[in-house]
Amino acid sequence: MMIAVALSLSTDAARWRAVESRDRRADGRFVYGVISTGIYCRPSCPSRRPRVDRVRFFDAPGSAQSAGFRPCRRCQPEQSVAGWAQKVERARRWIDTHPFERPSLAVLGKVAGTSPWHLQRSFKQQLGVTPREYASARRANRLKRALKDRSVTDAVYEAGFGSPSRVYEASDGVLGMTPRAYGAGGKGERIRFTTLATSLGGMIVAATDRGLCRVAIGDEVAALEAALRAEFPGAEIVRSPATLRPFVAALRQAASGRPSADVLPLDLQATAFQRRVWRALQSIPAGETRTYADVARLIGSPRAPRAVGRACATNPVALAVPCHRVVPGGGGLGGYRWGSERKKKLLEREARNATEQAEIRADG
Repeated sequence: MMIAVALSLSTDAARWRAVESRDRRADGRFVYGVISTGIYCRPSCPSRRPRVDRVRFFDAPGSAQSAGFRPCRRCQPEQSVAGWAQKVERARRWIDTHPFERPSLAVLGKVAGTSPWHLQRSFKQQLGVTPREYASARRANRLKRALKDRSVTDAVYEAGFGSPSRVYEASDGVLGMTPRAYGAGGKGERIRFTTLATSLGGMIVAATDRGLCRVAIGDEVAALEAALRAEFPGAEIVRSPATLRPFVAALRQAASGRPSADVLPLDLQATAFQRRVWRALQSIPAGETRTYADVARLIGSPRAPRAVGRACATNPVALAVPCHRVVPGGGGLGGYRWGSERKKKLLEREARNATEQAEIRADG
């Protein structure tokens, strides 16, 4: 099992390694100046790396400027992390309060008080998505709410989509089904399900023709079934153990700590960011863990570990998307939608199975 180690930057050698790897975790903790150019940068600056013998390290931008270095125009190291957070927040609020507009990066840059390029990069680092993806997710959420008590046409325009055709073209990515079906609680959709007892407790497995849409674990299967029906009150929900037998076999195996290498087909309602997180989770080998920060870096959003945590907490398909393999960087197991004890059992079983498999390979 992988153990998270805090980033140490107490020596020049450690700081140089951070510069070499463009480690964003080091931003805000020091800057480096290049003697040959007279410019100082953040550790993550994407510009060409200098030779180590031409580098000087400083604890803060002010120290670099006092030594005669000027800030890099590309990474803007004189801007504090808090300052960038404020700029991103201004852009985010503008998007929230202008639901019918699709602003360009140039417009958002003016709102935030920075260049379009820097806003795009910082927005994604802090929130995990680009401004465009964030605006799309907000429109999708407004559409879901509006569809509950309005006609499809009214809901589409109220959400800011512009025309019904644009929603239907992208409905699988926005809702997992057509707007009319979602607004009617899944009306017209056929969802097959089965319930079973596992070593982790009761489980419900549900799928559309496209793939798994729900795998939940709990103490009472009746409560799990009720939750499924409440989510899709208009869908045709039928018990079909035979149809779901391949899914059940794979999930039983995963519950025992011996997941197969096959990735199960999924049919999930999700934002672009959630999909990126869930795909990343499926790449974590059984028997290992990653921290929320690890996953954030893996998907290219190193400043969004909290958003990664939220995506893990909203994962609707236990085991198929192994959110139990993500743990806090400070130690401990952290939370788990299906119960911390179940998370502990799963990690112990997977670690034990991984050790056994490694011993078998060594003996062979």
